[in-house]
Amino acid sequence: MTDTTAAKLALLYRNLEAAKEPAGPAAVAKRARKGIAGPRERIDMLLDAGSFVEIGALARQPGQPDALFGDGVVTGRGTVEGRPVVVIAHDQTVFGGSVGEMFGRKVAKAMDFAADTGCPFIAINDSGGARVQDAVTSLAWYAAMCRRQLRLSGVVPQISVMLGKCAAGAVYSPINTDVLVATKSAYMFVTGPEVIREVTGEEVSLEELGSAQAQADNGNIHHVAADERAALDWVRSYLGFMPSSCFDSPPVVNPGIEPEVTESDRELNAVIPDSDRAGYDMHDILLRIFDDGDFHEVGDASALNIITGFARVDGRPVGVVANQPLVSSGAIDARCSDKAAHFIRLCDAFSLPLVFVVDTPGVLPGVDEERMGVIKRGGRFFYAVVEASVPIVSVIVRKAYGGGYAVMGCKQLGADINLAWPTARIAVMGAEAAVRLIGRQQLAAASEEDRPALREQLIDFYNTAVATPWIAAERGYIDAVIEPAHTRLEIRKALQLLRDKTVQAGPRKHHLLPL
Repeated sequence: MTDTTAAKLALLYRNLEAAKEPAGPAAVAKRARKGIAGPRERIDMLLDAGSFVEIGALARQPGQPDALFGDGVVTGRGTVEGRPVVVIAHDQTVFGGSVGEMFGRKVAKAMDFAADTGCPFIAINDSGGARVQDAVTSLAWYAAMCRRQLRLSGVVPQISVMLGKCAAGAVYSPINTDVLVATKSAYMFVTGPEVIREVTGEEVSLEELGSAQAQADNGNIHHVAADERAALDWVRSYLGFMPSSCFDSPPVVNPGIEPEVTESDRELNAVIPDSDRAGYDMHDILLRIFDDGDFHEVGDASALNIITGFARVDGRPVGVVANQPLVSSGAIDARCSDKAAHFIRLCDAFSLPLVFVVDTPGVLPGVDEERMGVIKRGGRFFYAVVEASVPIVSVIVRKAYGGGYAVMGCKQLGADINLAWPTARIAVMGAEAAVRLIGRQQLAAASEEDRPALREQLIDFYNTAVATPWIAAERGYIDAVIEPAHTRLEIRKALQLLRDKTVQAGPRKHHLLPL
């Protein structure tokens, strides 16, 4: 008999077992040959052990007797470090992880659940895009999912993890999430090499077109991980710095530790080279001015002349924007402007204070930069700083010239507290460029043999009398010139002072960024 309780339970067990691997043993074997994990294995790598609760495991396309359970996506909820999250993972063995009707309904319901409960939404992507055989239905559900991103954006953290090859529509939703992480073996593109060859005649390899590193260089990926576990571990770490929603506070970890100057702090007194031309690694400073030397970098795969990431001050998460003197001397260019603007707006959306650590000669000059739109993209950087309403503290450790001084958290752009080391050089431009401009007549009047010595004399005078922190401090543009060893504690005191800062937005529909 099939209508007994025992028979119904047996059918449930069979269906649940079939839903675990809808495409059967052949698909499992194929995945094993590729060396990739299944969707539930990926979810288990991300979430706390045993916390995953699946939703919609038995969903499948109606009216099709041979339809597969799950319809190509696994959805549900669980916890990361004890805090609730919503997660979806594409099942590449079912229609290539492409979007069909039930796929779309399941993901839309998961997104609505994240919005309703105020918890992060994480998408593990491994999809071929729209399901061709579903025609307009697939496109309609793609649009429905994309529209729901507006409800989530800036309200809860949205994270995409790119695994496998993601094409066409499968890249548009991820690019509109807060951060996008990929493995080295992942690919993403709108149209593949074959389509490009047929339509335009251009020859391009898959690696050049859509590899994780290529897309990171394009500014589309915020972190490239060695493998799937490393990518998902990065996501867990990232969530540790974020609130569950914009209405919550992020986790506080070990507040009050090391309340006095430490040996690590004292090492900062010797970190800046005596020569302005010498470089150093900004990470050596960042690891000493925040709690526990803990720094979670975001965007470490591209635009390395600027560093963005999360740290903790007195146990509380902050966003950090710092110049990297080892790359282009820390100059600001078009690519790093996009990177910084995105990160600043991310921190502002979730009420994370910002700390700028400044050592930049200004904006990188060049014809290529102008062609790449450094004016407009630099304008976005400026706009992001002006728009930010969170507490902002800046520390000038060496060079702060021209537009670089302004955009890296100057007081006039909206920063609350500006500190400088005695090694700071604050001016319109560096000494050599300034001497070429304002010392031109003196140099021209000097004899050829006296000219090098005169140039050095003018440069020394400029550095001593003009490009110093003292003039800025005298005029109130710098709140204090501090000993480098006190930086960690001074940032702590500044953010304690600013903890209750609030800014009321003016009445308008939305701002207009230079896009």
